[in-house]
Amino acid sequence: MKYEEVIAITKENLETIFPGLGYTSLDMEGANVVLYSKESYKFLEDPEKIKKLAQSIRKRIIIRPDSSSLMDEKEAEEKIRKIMPEGVSISDIFFDHESGEVLIEVDDPERIQAYDSQIIATIRKDVKWAPRIIRTPPIRSATIRMVREFLKAESDERRKFLRNLAKRISRDPLPGENFARLTCLGAWREVGRASSLLMTKSSKIMIDCGLDPAAVDTDDPASGAPYLSAPELWPLNSVDGVVLTHSHMDHSGFLPYLFSIGYDGPVYMTAPARDLLLLLLMDYVKLGMSENRKVPYKMEDVRSLIRHTVTLNYNETTDISPDVRVTLRNAGHILGSSVVHFHIGEGFHNLLMSGDIKYMNSWLFNAADSRLPRVETFVTESTYGGRNDFQPSRQEAGERLGQIIRLAAERKGKVLIPVFAVGRSQEVMLVLEEKYRLGEIPKIPVYLDGMIYEATSIHTAYPEYLNSNLRDLITRKKENPFLSDIFVRVDAPETRENIVSDVGPLVVLATSGMMNGGPVIEYFSNWADDERNFLLFVGYQAEGTLGRRILSGAKQINVRKNDGLKEVKIGMTVDTVDGFSGHSDRRQLMKYIEALEFKPKRILVNHGDASKATEFARALSLKFGVESYAPYNLETVRLR
Repeated sequence: MKYEEVIAITKENLETIFPGLGYTSLDMEGANVVLYSKESYKFLEDPEKIKKLAQSIRKRIIIRPDSSSLMDEKEAEEKIRKIMPEGVSISDIFFDHESGEVLIEVDDPERIQAYDSQIIATIRKDVKWAPRIIRTPPIRSATIRMVREFLKAESDERRKFLRNLAKRISRDPLPGENFARLTCLGAWREVGRASSLLMTKSSKIMIDCGLDPAAVDTDDPASGAPYLSAPELWPLNSVDGVVLTHSHMDHSGFLPYLFSIGYDGPVYMTAPARDLLLLLLMDYVKLGMSENRKVPYKMEDVRSLIRHTVTLNYNETTDISPDVRVTLRNAGHILGSSVVHFHIGEGFHNLLMSGDIKYMNSWLFNAADSRLPRVETFVTESTYGGRNDFQPSRQEAGERLGQIIRLAAERKGKVLIPVFAVGRSQEVMLVLEEKYRLGEIPKIPVYLDGMIYEATSIHTAYPEYLNSNLRDLITRKKENPFLSDIFVRVDAPETRENIVSDVGPLVVLATSGMMNGGPVIEYFSNWADDERNFLLFVGYQAEGTLGRRILSGAKQINVRKNDGLKEVKIGMTVDTVDGFSGHSDRRQLMKYIEALEFKPKRILVNHGDASKATEFARALSLKFGVESYAPYNLETVRLR
């Protein structure tokens, strides 16, 4: 339905379902219908009526308090504290003007569960703000606070953006025969700069826009961009939206660049993916400036990106264009990562994009969700899709890591572990904490350098995205493994200097994971020549990166430092502990496809070295008897 039709039908049904209840305005924001009222709490007293109204227009209905009715923030905070039951400790109260919500952080939400509905109803009625009671995160995140404050300051602009988006989404589809095709813009027969463009007769949807990690340490970082000059993308304002599978830089690193060249549309992702995205992008820009490297965009472009984000929950289906709906499902890869299901037309075609996927329960997450509706075309990654790519179990990986830590302690050496700040860092932390707690490794300090501590704080703020065991540990503060006293945060250059000169034994987790810049270089350049030390890789090392060159056996490396290049001789032990990867290996990828309720009629293979992608495609054809193919970058595949 067109925008005008939705509003007209909603108004008509409101008079029938909620007779006598007034509202100040009714509008659409994105794919949702939003009703503002000075007595919003009265609409929310009967959820069944709201459900009935939503079903009548096949849209989600959001009830918000009218801004003119909201109590002054200071007065509202005083009132809320009085309403809360005695003994409940409020750690923070945040007022969100965009949604009209007040976020109330309490240490122990379970203590007020018995009063929950009564408390919420009282707050709604007395202060008019819509209350949301959440648990106080055990580790405060500066990034989450920054996102909240920024979106609060941008609430008026955000509302205009979402209203314009609603009109764009609800426009009439173009006449003529429908079609669906996919253009490959990056990460096809390669790893890095992931990007694709889904096109129908009425829509263009971009999936991811990442950078090539091998290009980070070059004089021309734009060389690591996807094929953004492809004619299918232009004019850029013809793109209806971007869907981000997850926040790793090889999938997200060029999103701000889109805004620097004129894109002003929505970018869809989960809430934790948004927060991690801001953290990683800010670090990329700041690190580039500190190391005198060129960065293809500015902080203002990062802010523009955050201003245009639209967050979705897992399993929430929403319209993103006249003929495309999207549903995000857990991918099991990193916090907030998604397998993306595209519903094209009214049953015309269904496309499933895996992004990066882990089909196995890990220390952090449940396995990727395979309970999906119809799928005709499946796009699968193949990072570890090679014939011999079989990852050891998590238990085996943990045992191997413990062995190396014990050996380093005996040598009085240092263990340097290059890690991605998001995902691998937290898994390694969980293993080290468990090994220490069980007495399987000695108590030696584990230093966290780079964005690791802040990324970990974001994980603890979203326990509902973690597996049930870890979620329970985090919500019981005394058992939170991330708060173990073996972990030491590196929060100043002086601290890093002291660690570099320490005689050991010790462990350092430092970014970046492929050793292309970041604090890991400082440790490596100082410790590489000492045979007592270890350099331990726990994640994928892409072609062209410093990490891949070292892993391939280089004995001498030039590293970039602020004062130029430094020649480093490698005498330390270089090793890999497989099993920590957030990517599925060949067997897990096969099992995921087997687990899909509706078997795809076509499988496209991406995000893998060329030889692995093509060989994996052949293997899928033989096993499942379906058309499987590894397209090239810039190739367009007709889906239907």
